[in-house]
Amino acid sequence: MNPNAFHAMSYGVYIVSAWDNGRPTGCTANCAAQITANPATVMVSINKDNYTNRCIADCGHFAISVLAENSDPAIIGTFGFRSGKDFNKFDAVAYQVRDTMPVVSDSCAYIACRVIGTMDTSTHTIFLGEVIGAEVTSGNTPMTYSYYHKVIKGKTAKNAPTYIPTQDQEDGKWVCSVCGYEYSGNIPFENLPDSWTCPVCGQPKSVFRKK
Repeated sequence: MNPNAFHAMSYGVYIVSAWDNGRPTGCTANCAAQITANPATVMVSINKDNYTNRCIADCGHFAISVLAENSDPAIIGTFGFRSGKDFNKFDAVAYQVRDTMPVVSDSCAYIACRVIGTMDTSTHTIFLGEVIGAEVTSGNTPMTYSYYHKVIKGKTAKNAPTYIPTQDQEDGKWVCSVCGYEYSGNIPFENLPDSWTCPVCGQPKSVFRKK
């Protein structure tokens, strides 16, 4: 089997959110799709190790915030490389409550859903959601997973459905030990200020290692 065949499929970049006993939480996801038009039904695939999985199951609802190409890349890292179990992700990211659900403000659309069914796999739960609200919040271009990799130079979190272990970092590059982002700026890495943070996961300069 050639896993690169899966890269030919289309994916987006989303923040899937839920309530955790009144506290908003969520995770980055790339596998979401519309299932039916009437009644409007969508699905999301969430790793069982993600804290958000349990929160969706407990509260019975979820929301999908569709990130745009010009959304702050740090949002992806905040929700993709830290656990909502011990970190309040929405403290660092602006949000609004729309159709009873927390949605990321820096997004181009959202879809709020009530869970109506689940499908189980060995590693992920597929949540089926009946849409209770949806809105286009800006005219910005939705971010594709290809754009995330090729333009933002982001890496795939290990809990993502599309994660494939690779050793493709270039020798001599400074690499974030948290999310795998490779620094490729014009300023030598050593000359970056100590206050500089990873543009993907928001971690400090000190977590970078030279490949």
